[in-house]
Amino acid sequence: MQNLDSLPHGALPTSASTPSALSIRLLSTTDSVVPTLLRLSLGGVIFAHGLQKAFGWFSGYGIDGTMSFFSSVGIPSLLGALVILSDFLGSLALLLGFATRFSAAAAFAVMLGAALIVHLPNGFFMNWGGAPHGEGYEFHVLALAMASSLVISGGGRAAVDSWLAAKLAR
Repeated sequence: MQNLDSLPHGALPTSASTPSALSIRLLSTTDSVVPTLLRLSLGGVIFAHGLQKAFGWFSGYGIDGTMSFFSSVGIPSLLGALVILSDFLGSLALLLGFATRFSAAAAFAVMLGAALIVHLPNGFFMNWGGAPHGEGYEFHVLALAMASSLVISGGGRAAVDSWLAAKLAR
């Protein structure tokens, strides 16, 4: 197994022959502040949406209302529950930089589903004027780009993942 200290800055281990090598590969990240900014921004915004879905805060519908909405647009209950978990717990994980690649991939899946199932028929632009047709998908494009970047780079500086990867490498 490769020692993380012997790798060039930001490089991932190339061998994933053992479970711990695979774990190190998934947890490794750079010390760059760029993914950190992406992680904190995406995690913070999605966390607010998670609070709406889970607790009804910030004019949200809470679990029952959110699940009813999901059902009305054809989203199965299990998938709806996973969306709520991703938006709430996954966003907390992003904020901490814990399981960043997994949490960002989950956020990507949620944003892609929301864009395609709910927002695509409303066009590209957000509904700043309050027109009755609903919100477009421009926000989702930004979230998809941020999540993709985090899947590729990891959590960046001050991520729990970096500490875990170093512990596993010993």
